[in-house]
Amino acid sequence: MAATADPGARAWVGSGSPRPGSPASSPDLGGGGRARPGPGSGPGPERAGARSPGPAAPGHSFRKVTLTKPTFCHLCSDFIWGLAGFLCEVCNFMSHEKCLKHVKIPCVTLAPSLVRVPVAHCFGPRALYKRKFCAVCRRGLEAPALRCEVCELHVHPDCVPFACSDCRQCHRDGHRDHDTHHHHWREGNLPSGARCEVCRKTCGSSDVLAGVRCEWCGVQAHSVCSTALAPECTFGRLRTLILPPACVRLLSRNFSKMHCFRISESVTPEPGEGDDGVDTSSPAGPGREALAPESGPSTRDSQPFPSGPGKQTLRIFDGNDAVQRNYFRVITVPRLARSEELLEAALRAYYITEDPHNFDLQVLPAPAQAGETGARGKSRSGGSAEEEGSQGPGSLEAVSEAWIIRALPRPQEVLKIYPAWLKVGVAYVSIRVTPQSTARTVVLEVLPLLGCQAEGAESFQLVEVLMGSRQVQRTVMADEEPLLDRLRDIRQTSLRQMSQTRFYVVEGRALAPHVSLFVGGLPPGLSSEEYSSLLDEAVATKAGLVSVSHVYSSQGAVVLGVACFAEAERLYMLVKDTVVHGRPLTALVLPDVLHTKLPPDCRPLLVFVNPRSGGLKGRDLLCSFRKLLNPHQVFELTNGGPLPGFHVFSQLPCFRVLVCGGDGTVGWVLAALEEMRHHLACPEPSVAILPLGTGNDLGRVLRWGAGYSGEDPFSVLVSVDEADAVLMDRWTILLDAHEATGAENSVADVEPPKIVQMSNYCGIGIDAELSLDFHQAREEEPGKFTSRFHNKGVYVRVGLQKISHSRSLHKEIRLQVEQQQVELPSIEGLIFINIPSWGSGADLWGSESDSRFEKPRMDDGLLEGQVQGGLRSGIRIAQGSYFRVTLLKATPVQVDGEPWVQGPGHMIISAVGPKVHMLRKAKQKPRKAGTPKDA
Repeated sequence: MAATADPGARAWVGSGSPRPGSPASSPDLGGGGRARPGPGSGPGPERAGARSPGPAAPGHSFRKVTLTKPTFCHLCSDFIWGLAGFLCEVCNFMSHEKCLKHVKIPCVTLAPSLVRVPVAHCFGPRALYKRKFCAVCRRGLEAPALRCEVCELHVHPDCVPFACSDCRQCHRDGHRDHDTHHHHWREGNLPSGARCEVCRKTCGSSDVLAGVRCEWCGVQAHSVCSTALAPECTFGRLRTLILPPACVRLLSRNFSKMHCFRISESVTPEPGEGDDGVDTSSPAGPGREALAPESGPSTRDSQPFPSGPGKQTLRIFDGNDAVQRNYFRVITVPRLARSEELLEAALRAYYITEDPHNFDLQVLPAPAQAGETGARGKSRSGGSAEEEGSQGPGSLEAVSEAWIIRALPRPQEVLKIYPAWLKVGVAYVSIRVTPQSTARTVVLEVLPLLGCQAEGAESFQLVEVLMGSRQVQRTVMADEEPLLDRLRDIRQTSLRQMSQTRFYVVEGRALAPHVSLFVGGLPPGLSSEEYSSLLDEAVATKAGLVSVSHVYSSQGAVVLGVACFAEAERLYMLVKDTVVHGRPLTALVLPDVLHTKLPPDCRPLLVFVNPRSGGLKGRDLLCSFRKLLNPHQVFELTNGGPLPGFHVFSQLPCFRVLVCGGDGTVGWVLAALEEMRHHLACPEPSVAILPLGTGNDLGRVLRWGAGYSGEDPFSVLVSVDEADAVLMDRWTILLDAHEATGAENSVADVEPPKIVQMSNYCGIGIDAELSLDFHQAREEEPGKFTSRFHNKGVYVRVGLQKISHSRSLHKEIRLQVEQQQVELPSIEGLIFINIPSWGSGADLWGSESDSRFEKPRMDDGLLEGQVQGGLRSGIRIAQGSYFRVTLLKATPVQVDGEPWVQGPGHMIISAVGPKVHMLRKAKQKPRKAGTPKDA
C-alpha cells in the first residue's frame, strides 16, 4: 500500500482557504457563491464553443459562449456586450475572456474541499430577500429563500443540500481549536457602493455576485485583491466589542447550532421532506436543470432550455437516500442526445465533476424502492448493468422518466486524511486505499507522514465527518472496518454525500463531557437541594450525571452541570415541555467564557434584544447583531430574560451592555443587573440603549434618539464603543398594601408587600391609567401595534378621552416628602421624575430657575415630584430623596412605562444602593466642508 504526503498540503489560511501554491489559490467563499444577472439580462447563448484552453479557477468547467443579450461578468461586474464570454457549465460563473486569467473564485464542486473547519449553518424561516443571490447556483433569489442567522449565506431551498458547512466558527468545541483567527471570506451580496480595501475601487454590485467580505472584521475587497491582505483577522473596528471565538468554549456534540445560539427552530422542511417529497419548484427555477445541447460539446446556460419538441425532461436521483425521500434533480435533454451527454448532464445537476467513466446511469425501476435499485437497472453508459435496448447506443427514443446515478466499483482510491490536532504543518495527506485497507492500517500509515511516532498509534482513531450544511456529524470508525467498502456504501447512499465526507485522524484522548444547562421558570426562594429535588421529580435527573452548579433563588433559576451529552440533550428537550407549579420552564444551552484568554483591550458587548419592541424591528436587529458580533453575546429577552446573559458574562473582568427595547425593557435589565451585581466580576458594567419602544424617554436623555428608525446596526455599535459613561440614580419603590384604610373601593384581596426598581419616573393617576389601557389593548391585539407612529396615535386618542373626565386624585392620596406632609391641589395625576423627559420627550419640570428647588440632575440623589393638571401641563411641588404616598383606594400606577392597579396602602420611594453606569452617545462632530462622505 503506497502512501505519499501531499507536498503542497501545507496548513492554509482563512476559514476554508486552499493551500498556498496549489491551483486553488483563492480563499474559501462559502461554497463559491453563485448568482445570475438581473431579470431580463440572461446570457442566452447562440452557440457553444470549445472548452477554454486558458487558465481558470480550480473546479470550473468553462465553455466559450456567444451571447445574444448583455450580461454581467462575475469578476469585474461589467457588461459583456455581445462579445464572447466564458460560462462555467456547473456553477454559472460568467467571465470576460480578459478576466478569465484573474478568476480566483472556486467552483461549487471544489468548495467543500476548501473548508478549513466544518461548521453547520443556522437557517431561519423562508423569506424574500431582494437583490440577493444564491451562494450555490449564483442565481437571484426571486422567490422566498433561506438565510443563515449567523453568517451572510443566502441559498435557494433546493440548493441547501449542496451548500458548504462553512459557517463562522464562534467557539471552541474540542474538535479543531485554533489560536490564530483568519479572515472568513464570503462572496458577493455586498452593497453596490462597497469599496475594495486594497485598490479602493468599487467591489460590490446589486446585479451580480461580486467581491468578497470577511464576516468577522467586515473588510471588503475584490476576490483578486483579497489575496494581498494579511490572512490573520483582527476583527476590525468592532474588535473591542466582539467576544473572540477563542475565549468561548461549548461542547455541543448532541446539540444543533440553533440550540447553541438560542435561535428559534425553523419549521421549514428540508427539500424532499414535504407532503410528497417532490421538489415542486418550477422546472426553470434556480439550479433545477442541467443541459446537454442538441449538437456539439455540452454546455450549461444560466437560463435552462424549456422542454419542448425534440427535448425531454428527466428526473435524476443520486443514490438510495434520494430515492427513499423522493428527492430528485430535473434535467432537460434532447431526445437524441448520446449516452455520454446524458450522463454528464446528470452529474452536473449534482455538481459532480469527476470522470464520467467512473459512473453509470441506470433506469429507476417502478415502483422505485431503495433496495431494488442496483445492477438490475438498465445502463446508459455500460458497466455491469444489462445491455441497452434495441435502439442501440446514443439513442434516447425510449428513455425512462426517472434515472439513478451509480458509481462503478473501484479497485483502489486515493483518499485525503486530515489531522485533527494543532501544530501540524500539513492540511492533509493523500494515501492509496486498497481492498485490504482498514481504519487501523490507514491510521498506522498516516501517522509517520504527519510526523507522529507510530508506536503510540493505539491512541489514535479514524473519524468520518459528514459536513452537512445544517449539521456536522462525526462517527468513529471501527478498527477493522474496510475503508474501500465504506466509500462504496457512501456513494451508494448519496453521491453528493461523498463530496461532503472527510476522514480525520483523531487522538483518542478522553474528552470530559460538560454542558451548562440553564433552567428558568422555577419557584423562587428555594435552596440548591430543594431545586435539585424538584427537578428530579419533574424530569428525573440522574444524580451521578447532573449537578446544580449555580442557584439564582430570587429569579427562580438554576444552572445545571451535565456530565453526559446524551443526558444533556434529554434534559434540554424535556425541560422545554415541562410545567412546574403552573409555569412553563425555560431551557438554554450556555457556553463557558474563558476570561483568562480575553485580550487586554477587549471589553465585550453583552446585547439584549426585545423582539416584541419597536414594531417588531427587534427580530431584524437580532439577526444583524449575530452577524456583526459573536452570536454567543446576543440574547433574546423573551427566551429566559436577562439572567442567562449575565451568567455567561459573570467571569469577565470588564464588559458593557446594550439593551434594545423600550424604557420598560431597560428597567427590566437594570433590575436584573442589580440582583446579579454580587455575582459579577465586573459589578458596574456601563449600559447603552437602542430605543425600540414608544416613549423612549431615557434614550432621549442619553442622546440615543427618539426611537430606532432603521439605522445601520454597524454604526450603532460604533456609537456604543465611542459613548461616554455617566451616572444615573436608581430608586426603590416599596409597595405595601397591608395598611389599607378601608375605603369603599379598596380591593378585597390585599397583595403582599413587594419592591420594584425605578430609573425614569413613577406616575399615579391619569398617566398610569392611560398607560394601562394602552398595555391591555396591545396584549389583546398585538398585531395592530407594530408601528411606533400608530402606537403614539393610540396614546393621544385614549388620552383625550381620559382628560375629558374630571378627577379628584388629591382626595384619594396623601403625600409625605422627607418628614413633611405636602398639601396637594386639585390634580389628575402625580408624577415623580428622575430624568428630564416624560411622555415621549416632555420636560415637565422645565428649565426655569426656581429658588425653592435645585437644578435637577439624574445623578443628584434627588427626585422631583410633579402634580399634573393635564396631559402636558404640570406644577412643581417637591424635591427630595424620600417620598411616602398613601393610597386611600385602588389606583392605577406606572413605573417606567409598566402599569398596574395598586391596592390601597403605602408607596415608599427612596434612593437605592450604588448609582448605575449608563452610556451617553457622544455628540457628533460637525463635518467640515468638502470632506468626502466615506472619510
